[in-house]
Amino acid sequence: MSTSSLAALRDLLGDIVSADPETLAAHSGDKWFAQETPEVVVFARSTAEVSKLLRFANENKIAVTARGGGYGYVGGCVPVRRGIALSLAGMNRIKDVNFADAMAVVEPGVITADLQRAAAAQKLFYPPDPASFEHCTIGGNVATNAGGPRCLKYGVTRNYVIGLEVVLANGDVLRTGGRVHKNKTGFDLIGLFVGSEGMLGIVTEITAKLLPLPPARATLSASFETMAEAAATVQHIFARGFLPSSLEIADHFTLEAARLDSGASGIPSGNAHLLVDLDGQPETVRAEMSALRELVSARNPTALQVATEESECEKLWALRREFSNSLRATGLTKLNQDIVVPRSRLVDLVSFAEDLSRRSGFAIACFGHAGDGNVHVNIMADRYNRDEAVREKAQAVLDELFAQVLAWGGAITGEHGIGLAKKRWWPEAASDVSREVHRALKCALDANDILNPGKFLEVIPNEAESARRESSG
Repeated sequence: MSTSSLAALRDLLGDIVSADPETLAAHSGDKWFAQETPEVVVFARSTAEVSKLLRFANENKIAVTARGGGYGYVGGCVPVRRGIALSLAGMNRIKDVNFADAMAVVEPGVITADLQRAAAAQKLFYPPDPASFEHCTIGGNVATNAGGPRCLKYGVTRNYVIGLEVVLANGDVLRTGGRVHKNKTGFDLIGLFVGSEGMLGIVTEITAKLLPLPPARATLSASFETMAEAAATVQHIFARGFLPSSLEIADHFTLEAARLDSGASGIPSGNAHLLVDLDGQPETVRAEMSALRELVSARNPTALQVATEESECEKLWALRREFSNSLRATGLTKLNQDIVVPRSRLVDLVSFAEDLSRRSGFAIACFGHAGDGNVHVNIMADRYNRDEAVREKAQAVLDELFAQVLAWGGAITGEHGIGLAKKRWWPEAASDVSREVHRALKCALDANDILNPGKFLEVIPNEAESARRESSG
């Protein structure tokens, strides 16, 4: 960005523009490894300011990369083309939580856990619960279509967005959807923007559907000798007609990392672990948990525990929420892949990961959402950041992992998005026609390619206009 452009931006937006080196560094990346320093950071406080910024950036063809809490895992908010990092963290008002309409209106900088608490105070429930819910923002959740353990029963972020306000690349403000839970007026524009990773528009307001808060909950924790036994138990749970709100699995390496990180206290025995949550009316939850406990007991677990009080359930879940931190505490670099396989392939995935670990020499830690096949397969690499040979070997292992996942009809990402981390595998993960549709949408909404450029969509600025001229000529 030229000195004159920076001066013009300051004149336009005033003190929300910063080029202080410390601020620039703080907005250069997320939880992944890539970083790039923006030329300026804009701290938006309103939709009007975002609109002014994008109109200016579009006219001057300056890249704009939006960000929230910076808790993404794929480099999605790394400002690859430098330009402007747009922080939406300050747009953090909960404008409305309405029991009668069962909805909330929030700005993108609202922390996910804060929305959950505000809803619960009115006996309402916002189900999506990414592991970083105490730190990540609703805007970031919308950008990646974030999930979490409760996806099994309740679905992902997209299932709870019923209205959006979006600033388009040219500064126009689009409002789509609203306070009603059903709306079939035109195309599903909400679905288009949810999960678009900030490449089609900047979301400045979200209207979220809420549910009645379940009055009761129970958690079952079970350990097994092998991951195959734990994975098979998942299928038996579904075969008996149970639909848990959450059903999580963890392997031996993940459990050992937790034991080393926090000591043996509270870490169950065994080499594999299942965590199952039920919720609903008290009488129903008690009856279902009794039947579930009987079913799991028959599978010969090495340990089994049930909690029926909220505080006791949370103690069991504390272990699950610390898995990522425990794996990082090993000192190895954690390459977190949020792959998804058809649920029938869960046992196959476990066996494949164990074999891949043996052949590659990398430890591989598997944990996550067994109920919907979205298992986090973590390649644990020593000297990853210091040794190019290790990085090349890790890439080859990931090539093999993703190739197998796709061969099973799975997906390379279930909730983190593509960003930079999975850009390498985008051509294999989407067909030629699918990629062309993505490019056409990008060109239609962002002809100058200013919104989060340099990620998995490589678009030549004004490509849409060129294509239009060729077709009409």
